[in-house]
Amino acid sequence: MAVLQPGGAGDDAPSIVPPQPNEPLLELDQLLRQLVDRAEDVMAAQDRMRGLLRATQTIVSDLALPVVLRSIVEAACELIGARYGALGVIGPDRGLEQFIHVGIDDESLARIGHLPEGKGLLGALIDDPRPIRLRNIADDPRSVGFPAEHPPMHSFLGVPIRVRDDIFGNLYLSERRGGDFSAEDVEIASALAATAGIAIENARLFEESRRRQRWLEASTEITQLLLSVEGEEPLNVIARTVCDIADADVVTVVLPTEDDQRLMVEVAAGDGADRLTGLTYPLEDSVAGLAITSGRPVLIGNVDEQHDYQMHLSKAVPVGPVMVLPLVASQRVRGALVVGRLHGRRQFTEADLDIATIFANHAAVALELSDARTDEQRMALLEDRDRIARDLHDHVIQRLFAAGLTVQSVASALGSSGPSKRLPGVVDDIDATIRQIRTSIFQLRGPLGPETGTARKQLLAIAAESTGSIGFEPQIRFSGPVDSVVDDDVLEDLVAVLREALANVARHAEASHSEVSVTVNAGEITLEVSDDGRGVDSERRSGLANLQARAETHGGTLLLIAPRDEGTRLIWTIPIANPV
Repeated sequence: MAVLQPGGAGDDAPSIVPPQPNEPLLELDQLLRQLVDRAEDVMAAQDRMRGLLRATQTIVSDLALPVVLRSIVEAACELIGARYGALGVIGPDRGLEQFIHVGIDDESLARIGHLPEGKGLLGALIDDPRPIRLRNIADDPRSVGFPAEHPPMHSFLGVPIRVRDDIFGNLYLSERRGGDFSAEDVEIASALAATAGIAIENARLFEESRRRQRWLEASTEITQLLLSVEGEEPLNVIARTVCDIADADVVTVVLPTEDDQRLMVEVAAGDGADRLTGLTYPLEDSVAGLAITSGRPVLIGNVDEQHDYQMHLSKAVPVGPVMVLPLVASQRVRGALVVGRLHGRRQFTEADLDIATIFANHAAVALELSDARTDEQRMALLEDRDRIARDLHDHVIQRLFAAGLTVQSVASALGSSGPSKRLPGVVDDIDATIRQIRTSIFQLRGPLGPETGTARKQLLAIAAESTGSIGFEPQIRFSGPVDSVVDDDVLEDLVAVLREALANVARHAEASHSEVSVTVNAGEITLEVSDDGRGVDSERRSGLANLQARAETHGGTLLLIAPRDEGTRLIWTIPIANPV
């Protein structure tokens, strides 16, 4: 409103003065605007806080580690408003072992090529785990640029993810919608990373507990299998189970050879199994030999970085991480489990080694129980065989012998006229039957499987081995004190001659029956092999030169009677120095 003021000198009328600005009103408007701005900031902060709580709830709602890692990246992008996000897991070599990304589709990713390996700006965050905030990535001297097909990125925010005192990985964000990353964004990302560290640790513990449960279940299954009467070969099951549970690419079971100087891959599962099975190598200076001799497990991060010991898996499979688990039984180390992953895959952890070692110990004990059960069954079978052999010797042979004497006395009384001429042949048949029963008695009292030992044992073993190639088991008879007069030199030749003779029957004779007789009589030993095949062609006689040479070495002879289509008789005879 206007204000009347008295006039100047000589002026009786009052004058009107323009109104002045209302300063208190102006200050009130400014305060109201500031209050509104603060309220909007509070609302935005409240929205972000709610978003952080939602993101935290999302991250901790699952215990599967792959799901947790992706949830962290997605929550960070949504909360801070970044177009691109990624989480890099740091491996033991300080590079990125895993790289989980959000915002780039599969088609674009295929054009880009391989994922980041932890170099340049990403590597700087690995080397110095402190937050990095950039307005333009290209302006930072640590940046190494992007591949040709990579989408353009300018603003950047990276924060480390800690699991207790260890750096698990880093959270990367780029291209914030609405402007550059702020200091508040750094705080929110750091808070999210702290929550992520707890969630990752819980997921790791959950995964470890699941692995332990699977290992224990596998131990129980292996024990039940080994103690059952029927089922798959135990070592095959052990190798396949370890390959599956340990997330391995190849597993071998190595056992010492009889001389304990070499190791042999008894069973293999996974990549290169066919090439590894049956492989032998020296125990000394090998990783498996180290585990067997020391009785302690061995953990190798990368085979290429250790040069003190040889790794047999590398001969067939390009392995990197390896763990070797000794099969420690109650009295000795039976062998070792060698578990490998391909080069470039994640390394085995100490937790993996501890769990797998427990399984290997259970498997070793189960193998011992299985062996004890087998030995018990073997003893029961041997006792049964011994009873049968004793009955044959004490009853059957004695009765046959008595019957032979009776027939022989009757033949003598009747003379050689009429039907009595056939009685001596009956006596010969009874004697042949007695010899065959005696051979059977020895077989019953012998070993349950082929093994070295006396002459009879080795010759019987060779006859048994030839069954598969010939198609039937040759009949073998012994006469005289074979074990007493045959020394090591003669036995070596006997074994070689019998093996070659039976091999010839398998290759050429097309026979349906074959007999072997080993006789010690009148200062010489004779090995005769006969069959009912088609004889021997003259062209094939050159193959018997080796047998002839073995006989002549001892001053003996080789006789081959082989009329065409009427079977073959091979008679190998040498003198003996100590006849009984």
